[in-house]
Amino acid sequence: MTRLRANLLLLLTAVIWGFAFVAQRSGMEHVGPFTFNAIRFLIGALALIPLMTSLDRRREARAVVPLRDRSLLIGGLLAGFVIFAAATLQQVGIVYTTAGKAGFITSLYVVLVPVLGLALGHRPSAAVWVGATLAAIGLYFLTIQEGLTIAWGDLLVLIGAFLWAGHVLLIGHLSPGTDPVKLAFLQFMACAALSAVAAALSETVTADAVRAALVPILYAGIMSVGVGYTLQVVAQGYTRPADTAIILSLEAVFAVVGGWILLGEELSLRALFGCGLMLAGILISQILGKPEDAAVEISH
Repeated sequence: MTRLRANLLLLLTAVIWGFAFVAQRSGMEHVGPFTFNAIRFLIGALALIPLMTSLDRRREARAVVPLRDRSLLIGGLLAGFVIFAAATLQQVGIVYTTAGKAGFITSLYVVLVPVLGLALGHRPSAAVWVGATLAAIGLYFLTIQEGLTIAWGDLLVLIGAFLWAGHVLLIGHLSPGTDPVKLAFLQFMACAALSAVAAALSETVTADAVRAALVPILYAGIMSVGVGYTLQVVAQGYTRPADTAIILSLEAVFAVVGGWILLGEELSLRALFGCGLMLAGILISQILGKPEDAAVEISH
């Protein structure tokens, strides 16, 4: 596979992930956030089984990490808990905001990863600080209203962005020496289980509601988690990490496009200006930053 083809696959992944915000918002018209995430992540985990099987067949037997490996299991549970918290905040928050705004706010994790990495002794480059400043100013124009208030939905998604950044750092710590696809499978299963328990305790789930939300759930599960993750894993082997991070950060743009086309959502000129500043900040931090500054989401 050529680098160009790999980058095109990553662009397709960004499109899939951007439109997933539309699916998430549409699905919430019929089911609760825990029900949506429980089914979505279960489907996403099951969709990874063919990829796991294929990769195991290609590796030498000694290189295969079994799912019952203790460190893999513990890591999957920890990562699954973080995803559960982040996805819940995102799913609840998206009810009170637009798909486009949710996409851009979530994309802040790209600049938050190296900044939060300070606590782990990382030293972000100057480009990251410039990008973070632009992103913060953009966030102000996108979310802060008159009276210096922030909408409830935007706040929830913003807190979720910090958790997504923490998840990237956690995966960076867990990944060496383990199987990333199996780690993803386990964390998705853990998230699905936690969401199912929360749904049973706090939501009323009916077959009719699930059927009404089935198309958004299937898209978010099969396309966003299963297909999107598979495309990313395949493409990353043939392109540069910087290319990966930059292209995948465009999911925020496609979230705005998807919300406009499918949901009729519109952003004010002030909000669009904020989106532009945020995108500029993300791209600056990824293009001009050091390789170790790059943050690549692996559990959308």
